[in-house]
Amino acid sequence: MKNTTLVFVVFLTIQIQSFGQTKNANPYRLNIFACMEDYRKSCILDSGNRLIDLEKAIPGLKLDIRYATSNNFTHKSVYTSAHAFMRKPAAEALRNVQAELISRGMALKVFDAYRPYAATLLFWDLVKDTLFVASPASGSRHNRGCAVDVTLINLKTGMELEMPTSYDAFTRAAGAFYDSITPTARMNRGLLIEIMSKNGFRVMDSEWWHFDYQGWDRFQLMDLSFEELLAP
Repeated sequence: MKNTTLVFVVFLTIQIQSFGQTKNANPYRLNIFACMEDYRKSCILDSGNRLIDLEKAIPGLKLDIRYATSNNFTHKSVYTSAHAFMRKPAAEALRNVQAELISRGMALKVFDAYRPYAATLLFWDLVKDTLFVASPASGSRHNRGCAVDVTLINLKTGMELEMPTSYDAFTRAAGAFYDSITPTARMNRGLLIEIMSKNGFRVMDSEWWHFDYQGWDRFQLMDLSFEELLAP
């Protein structure tokens, strides 16, 4: 009888631990969608939860997904493929931004959008500074599919317009309202912030390229790979 009881207790403990790992697969015990079943169920309940492939949904959008290459602050490839996803309402708002820019002879270039939570953990291990890296204790708005890193390009040449700094420059000059920059960079940064703001995005104070979509807090943190999202 004692042996049977012991086996049952061990089995029950394993089941509880397994459930916890599925629902909170992170050191901070956050509620994160880490399996496709949870994500699909959320999309059935609300189509706005769908993560949209931005390159397919937005005409003329250019991608430069740095974390799929070694050309980023980690100096290694973080993603296994170069894709950009955002929640449906955010993707639609970004499409409106692109349409207005095209009418002015410009377009968007996207450096990053939805980011799996595992990447946020990696970034925090390397740079523990919330000015430039989200704390994994709360998760990133990128993890919710509601943040996007962008710049402006010339529509004809495809060349980036002058901005205060390069992407992911962890300096004061990267601030959205930093003053000691060239008039051209100030004008281009101001135009980007203006058009993004008009369409429901708010710039991050410390990063001119980072924009959060309004209502981001109603979306779930996620830790799904691009390959999982692309699978039929």
